[in-house]
Amino acid sequence: MITLGEYIIEKQQDFPEASGELSSLLSSILLATKVVNREINKAGLVDIIGATGVENIQGEVQQKMDLYANETFKAALEARGEVCGIASEEEDEFIIFDSERGVNSKYVVLMDPLDGSTNIDVNVSVGTIFSIYRRVSPQGKQTTLEDFLQPGHCQVAAGYVVYGSSTMLVYTTGHGVHGFTCDPSLGVFYLSHENIRIPESGQTYSINEGNYLKFPDGVKKYLKFCQEIDQPTNRPYTSRYIGSLVSDFHRNLLKGGIYIYPSTASTPKGKLRLLYECNPMAFLVEQAGGKASDGFKRIMDIEPTELHQRVPFFCGSTNMVEKAETMMEQYSPESKTTTESEKAKKLIA
Repeated sequence: MITLGEYIIEKQQDFPEASGELSSLLSSILLATKVVNREINKAGLVDIIGATGVENIQGEVQQKMDLYANETFKAALEARGEVCGIASEEEDEFIIFDSERGVNSKYVVLMDPLDGSTNIDVNVSVGTIFSIYRRVSPQGKQTTLEDFLQPGHCQVAAGYVVYGSSTMLVYTTGHGVHGFTCDPSLGVFYLSHENIRIPESGQTYSINEGNYLKFPDGVKKYLKFCQEIDQPTNRPYTSRYIGSLVSDFHRNLLKGGIYIYPSTASTPKGKLRLLYECNPMAFLVEQAGGKASDGFKRIMDIEPTELHQRVPFFCGSTNMVEKAETMMEQYSPESKTTTESEKAKKLIA
């Protein structure tokens, strides 16, 4: 059996210009993953569940494990010295690593340290999402905002960890998607899913239907399409929504399906963060043969304008995403117009 460390070293030839730094960087993420996984497994036994009473930049109440995971990944990445800075969903601004080794490093990391953290209280799967970019600012100087505001197609690597019935790390460096499952008796991740390919179509749609009345008409039409009885095309589809992006995405990646978090009347720009959630998941799903868009255009072509930018998100099996896009074009053209109008205003500003 091949371990994650062995696999990373074996694939170093895919990045001859990295001289081992990328492998070392992925290893530091793996180390932090093991520490966070250990603490999650103690939930209910020690005081790590529940809210802190403090809101993050998103206006969301932070969970105790949010802060723990954030500090753990930050410490692991800084200690290895392979990144010049990080940006986190839990931090207001990006973090600069200004040590001599840090300012001379080539990469930045963006992350959601603990996706779906409120699920810990009820023992439901949660996850970690990460994204790696090569810096655009000069080496030898402190990282700048421009290093983090890069479109998704510039990603060097991306991945997630799902802390579920088993703990699994899934990542891509632009050469396919590979999954590694942790052996809890040894604390070692072994290759269990090589070259994952998402089916072109699936039987599952994942969306919070409690917000149905607030959805754009295009999304409402697509949900009605999913619920119609039409045996020749294997419908109706099955609704499965966990409330943790990593968990819903992971199921659809392996089984086929679509995940949707659209704009709503109360969140017209969408809810998910472009840099910490949508871009890395889009990179993964495209490498697995799927598709990700904001309902009209490719997620990884969106030019970021701020660290905590939100976007609508349609992600999963290609045929299902394209059907949803068709219905958005037909029934919710005003959503596309609004998006383009906002983009024009920002360019003028």
